[in-house]
Amino acid sequence: MVDKHYRLGVDVGGTFTDLLLIDERTGKTYSAKVPSTPGDQSQGILNGINRLCEQNDIDPAGISHVMHGTTVATNTVLTGSGARVGLVTTEGYRQVLQMARSFVPGGLGGWVTYNKRPLMAPLENTIEADERMGARGEIVRPLNEDRLRQDLQSLRNKGIEALTVCLINAYANGAHERRIKEIAHEELPGIIVSISSDVMPEMYEYERTETTVVNSYVRPEVARYMQNLHRELDRKMPGVKLHVLRSDGGLASVDAAIDAPVNLLMSGPAGGVTGALWTARQSGFKDLLTFDMGGTSTDVALIQNGVAQTRRETRVSDVTVRAPSIDVRTVGAGGGSIAYVPELTKALRVGPQSAGAVPGPAAYMKGGDKPTVTDANVVLGYLPANSRLGGDMKIDRTAAQRALSSIADALGKSIEDAAEGVINIVNENMFGALRLVSIEQGYDPRDFALVAFGGAGPLHANALGRLTGAWPVIIPPAPGVLCAYGDATTRLRNEASRTFIRRCSETSDAEVLALLTELKETASGTLDAEGVPRKEQEVEYQIDLRYHGQGMRLTLSTSPEEFARSGLAGVEARFDELHTQLYTFALEAPHELVNLRAVVLGREPVVEAEALATGNADASAARIEETRIYADGAWHSGHIYDRNKLKSGNAVAGPAIVAQMDTTTLILPGYTGTVDRVGNILIRPNGGQ
Repeated sequence: MVDKHYRLGVDVGGTFTDLLLIDERTGKTYSAKVPSTPGDQSQGILNGINRLCEQNDIDPAGISHVMHGTTVATNTVLTGSGARVGLVTTEGYRQVLQMARSFVPGGLGGWVTYNKRPLMAPLENTIEADERMGARGEIVRPLNEDRLRQDLQSLRNKGIEALTVCLINAYANGAHERRIKEIAHEELPGIIVSISSDVMPEMYEYERTETTVVNSYVRPEVARYMQNLHRELDRKMPGVKLHVLRSDGGLASVDAAIDAPVNLLMSGPAGGVTGALWTARQSGFKDLLTFDMGGTSTDVALIQNGVAQTRRETRVSDVTVRAPSIDVRTVGAGGGSIAYVPELTKALRVGPQSAGAVPGPAAYMKGGDKPTVTDANVVLGYLPANSRLGGDMKIDRTAAQRALSSIADALGKSIEDAAEGVINIVNENMFGALRLVSIEQGYDPRDFALVAFGGAGPLHANALGRLTGAWPVIIPPAPGVLCAYGDATTRLRNEASRTFIRRCSETSDAEVLALLTELKETASGTLDAEGVPRKEQEVEYQIDLRYHGQGMRLTLSTSPEEFARSGLAGVEARFDELHTQLYTFALEAPHELVNLRAVVLGREPVVEAEALATGNADASAARIEETRIYADGAWHSGHIYDRNKLKSGNAVAGPAIVAQMDTTTLILPGYTGTVDRVGNILIRPNGGQ
């Protein structure tokens, strides 16, 4: 029998599928990058497993767990390729999706050009159930089952592929929804049914309906994909456990992912954040700003005390659902962002338009001729012309200079100054995103370290550290596959919630604790089914609180032990502190509970990073050649280093370029990058800070 001691993390991107295999006995890692297969993402994963195992002489049967970050649900929403959804509402609420909320994406004039996308559950596929539930869960009018059966038959004739049931006040009592689900299985055999009291048993009718409809919309596609992938993996690796990364950074079982795919919409970005957390923890850092820069966009997030900040909603394009996700903010700034000078203002702009993978930056010699951020990096010497990306992609400095000349001519500056202007602007754009998750949330970025990853992140990380004052800047050993690290090192997660609107003075610690304990049992059921013993399950309670009379609420987290000690009084005091942090004031008004939630986490995987060979401060053995970089208006002489030859303790003084297969790291003049015991490069200002 093969000893199963490998964990595999898989992150599927639009261009490449990244795989990271961890030997749990030694911490040794093996990585691979293969082309993605958009038509069937599972094929790219299987291709990657084959390559990874063949290159390293590893028996795939030794893989015990596969953790997967997927974009299937996201792409289904973005491309509008989901199921034809039918909707059942309470009589009188048929237009709930049409009414929606008075929000239009874009600036103040966004409504002028806004074209509302077609509803995922169109009005012609919406029926009304003759029933009514009260706000406290009492039955006001029983369900008319005969009429319901007739209406369901009309939906079947319209060819629906999935059914959503969302009734008024079902968060308080889901009995009618459950009964409709039973009847739907009888009348519409083979049709997947999602009910709001299972997907999101919380108040606010529109948000609950939209969330459950999106769940139905993506569910058939996600189910097909997950079942096919699980079947193929089990054939190749008998008994392997497949888990999927959720938007909130936890793992879901295959069954949980199929039942509630709405929780997977931000699965991709969540992998990068959890990977950054894991790699920084190996170096002793728990307060982090994460900075993931790719070719088209940059994602940023904040981690405090080892916990990523989350929000209770997930947004994909103009679709917003009430599902938990890591608070990732995105800005249209990447290596492919195009620079231009508008004729009217003569002011340099960068992005959000991107050259993408095709034709790409001019320096990549794939037909692109517009000046991009990557071309500016090449002109400035940050991406040496003789470096290679992905092992075989050459860089043409002359083509980059030719592309940037249009910017230089329009500005009346040298090509180098024009290129530095492009870099400064894109850095400021990304700094703006970092401000959204730090300063605007009441956090001082100087209290955090900055973890940079993605293909372009390490090129801009030193400059972002200078702008934010976040030190050290941490460059992980494999920034290009960090999302796969996150997939491989995260843990199972499930939650259960319910709306409970009471003034704190109208309830008691005992009543709230009893409800939270009941929710904990519900959430633990999924982990029980995955074989996670109760002693290995970690429980966290969350309470949504607001001032009485307000619509806005804040989420407070507490452990069972802390709630037993301080009760609601402790939660109220922390609410006032958080309200003051975010809005500079607290009110002398009664506190009101809105939602209660229990989050259950599985055991954290015991995966330690492989230690690097020990050296001293002298990094000259890793030098490849001399180089020049242009920074702060002048040329500086420096060196290019081979990251694979760096040892623990080496100090790389800027200006310097550190080259590796999946990215390039820039260390500016006046800064030094020190290699720690697990291979992270820690960049700090000279003289300490």
